[in-house]
Amino acid sequence: MTGTPLRLAVLGLSLSSSWGNGHATTYRALLKAFAASGHDVTFLERDVPWYAAHRDLPDPDFCRLVLYSDLAELQAHRTVIEAADAVIVGSYVPDGVAVGNRALAWARGVRAFYDIDTPVTLAALEAGACAYLGRAQIRDYDLYLSFTGGPTLDRLERAYGSPAARALYCSVDPLAYPVLDRAPAYDLSYLGTYSPDRQPTLERLLIEPARRAPELRFAVAGPQYPAGIDWPENVTRIDHLPPDAHPEFYASSRYTLNVTRADMIAAGWSPSVRLFEAASTGTPLISDRWDGLDAILAPDREILCPDGPEAVLAILRENPETERRRIGAAARETVLARHSAAHRAEELESYLREAAARRSGAAAPDRAPERDLEVL
Repeated sequence: MTGTPLRLAVLGLSLSSSWGNGHATTYRALLKAFAASGHDVTFLERDVPWYAAHRDLPDPDFCRLVLYSDLAELQAHRTVIEAADAVIVGSYVPDGVAVGNRALAWARGVRAFYDIDTPVTLAALEAGACAYLGRAQIRDYDLYLSFTGGPTLDRLERAYGSPAARALYCSVDPLAYPVLDRAPAYDLSYLGTYSPDRQPTLERLLIEPARRAPELRFAVAGPQYPAGIDWPENVTRIDHLPPDAHPEFYASSRYTLNVTRADMIAAGWSPSVRLFEAASTGTPLISDRWDGLDAILAPDREILCPDGPEAVLAILRENPETERRRIGAAARETVLARHSAAHRAEELESYLREAAARRSGAAAPDRAPERDLEVL
């Protein structure tokens, strides 16, 4: 593989639809940049009705998109996996354990797992309830690409037996998330799908401030919020925004909120794709706190971390406009310098070539035993 373009096959949750998930924009940015370096990419996606009804990228121009309806139909695409220099199986893939077993058995090149939900995955594994990754599979993948960095990488290697755990944070395509000059419609916004463990933070850092400040304007965009939530009248609700509408949404906000899932706060070092996307637009970020955040953006200088409603309102009411713009510009500068999709694609290529060299040096077998295919 060294020095030559790579053939990459990815079996991921979704590339074609961003509805209700952050995986699609993560894959789009990463794989578009990877393909721009001259590599060949095929994305295999399970055809499910909830994404079929909301496809906003049915025909990507940077890779081949293959839809398969079930495990039997996946068999028809076995040659794609066999011919690839590297195969990546992603988190939350339907029937992911069975899909992973097939990828491990069929692949002749590097076999990697890309976990865009690492803390959630590890919590599910500990509970014996992970539907898309088997604990024993971690040892079989040559490479574990983790959404989470920090101590979790050592844990994956020591406790779970991964041959190589590497951080592959989310990223952003700066061309897709530019700075737009728009008059602010909202003082604070949030973009994200409903999640029960994120809701208390959303309540503390946006909904309660909205209740206390009826003169200010707020917005929450994203699907699956329960009907029973008591939204203040000054909170605008938007059910779903396709990715091409995200920059306008951020540009219409004086500040935007980043909310992290509980498992990811506990693990630390888990920056969301929305954090990078918002920063790329130059919109200043307000965020919850977690270990490792300062390795991504500097608190107080590039991102603000208020502890509660009054601190949020102090930012919205008292921060000078020059300071607001400075924070947004500083975060954008850091993200473009270190967290663009092009940077992440370079890291991915480096990790894949490193894994290929290890396989070659260890005379690794071409494939796992066929008998593992039906283990669920």
